[in-house]
Amino acid sequence: MAKLKTLAACLLLIVGTACARTTDCGGDTLCRIKAAGVLRIGTKDDYVPWSYRAPDGSFKGMEVDIGKRIADALGVRAEFVKVNSANRFEFLAQGQIDLMIASASDTAERRKVVAFVHPNYYSSGYTALLPKVVKMDDWRRMSGKTLCAVQGAWYNKPAQEKFGVNILAFAGTAETEAAMIQGRCLGLIEDDNQINVRLSSPKWTGYHMPLPVEDETPWGMAVRQSDKQSPYYYFLAGVISQMHRDGTLLALEKSNGIANSAYLARMHEALRDRI
Repeated sequence: MAKLKTLAACLLLIVGTACARTTDCGGDTLCRIKAAGVLRIGTKDDYVPWSYRAPDGSFKGMEVDIGKRIADALGVRAEFVKVNSANRFEFLAQGQIDLMIASASDTAERRKVVAFVHPNYYSSGYTALLPKVVKMDDWRRMSGKTLCAVQGAWYNKPAQEKFGVNILAFAGTAETEAAMIQGRCLGLIEDDNQINVRLSSPKWTGYHMPLPVEDETPWGMAVRQSDKQSPYYYFLAGVISQMHRDGTLLALEKSNGIANSAYLARMHEALRDRI
């Protein structure tokens, strides 16, 4: 009888949303998301073509498309929250978002802070965007040179330690570009994928990518440490595995104007149906 009364009360409270009683969910994030009918996803708004703002203010890009498909699989609405490289892990830990898809490289150090969902959904290494007048094809020659970078980018520290590069860091991509154009640094240090996208634009015809790509590292979706090995974690792992398997990620890459990457091709080949 008590259960029937609870169900009846719940049905009466439905007003275009799910019957949400978060106390019943306890620490079960999947339960809470389903009950609320919303998946809060942290992503960047200045990282074309992976995650950025369209002219109408909406979020667009490959990572946004991945988030929407996850929300659809859950049967809930995707709500995107702006994050950047410096605050994305903090937003996740504080509960402002439930899932982070923000071009975050999956490293051992970061796994101490968040739980990355495996398999990873993308991959990149780092290199530099330099003016064509700069003929530099060996990282060892970059010692003492200054490169502009985004704050919190995973490659800032290894580039400093391995090659003696000086890093001049800024809050976002726009500030980083402006500083380079103003001559405050020799070039930009970035993901090789992002530099390839830049070089496809007439805006950057005076630049090139002469240095080797270093430390290729996969990108991971992240959840809170408390969600590791939870139903929510395993659900996400299943969705991203299927997206590798059926070629969805390769299709999303292409639809966002990105040349199909070797990483996604390898993952699709490894997981696709053989018969």
